[in-house]
Amino acid sequence: MSKTDQLRKIKDEVLALKASPLYTERVKNKVFPVIGEGSHDASIMFIGEAPGKNEAATGKPFCGASGRILDQLLASVGINRKDVYVTNIVKDRPPQNRDPLPDEIEIYGPFLDRQIEIIEPKVIATLGRFSMDYVMRRLGLEAELDSISKMHGQAFTAKTGYGSVTVIPLYHPAVAIYNQASKDTLIQDFKILEKYK
Repeated sequence: MSKTDQLRKIKDEVLALKASPLYTERVKNKVFPVIGEGSHDASIMFIGEAPGKNEAATGKPFCGASGRILDQLLASVGINRKDVYVTNIVKDRPPQNRDPLPDEIEIYGPFLDRQIEIIEPKVIATLGRFSMDYVMRRLGLEAELDSISKMHGQAFTAKTGYGSVTVIPLYHPAVAIYNQASKDTLIQDFKILEKYK
């Protein structure tokens, strides 16, 4: 089965995921799950936390204000967005953009695990603390975990079913919407990605 077919299967399963506490909310609001977007052969995969309002309305990840910042950050290191893969742990929008709950992360996490195994990125850049926490634990790096303020912009090596992967925790682009200092930090942190593109 091709990567595209495998990723389409994930989309179909998420669409029909009645077991999710966010399923009825999605149907009621007539919005979409956000599975992921980008190259199925990407060497860099960005993982956020959960879709926001714009994302649920379009089914596309990072397409609102934080998406514009992500695009600027990618451009700052000469990476084309279509060459990377962008997704979230949680595939449906939590009400009022609240933080994802542990049971929501638990139900959607296995879909993300499969996406990682299908795409086989060399680098996983986590965007925000929920994504950092999930990915680090999932890849056996929980001993390295600390607050995102201490870990951002560093590289950690983990083993996966397909080989070695570099995990780079980053602040979520949303922090830069209201805080120029955070944006400057993100621009600095993104420079680490230049050697992997």
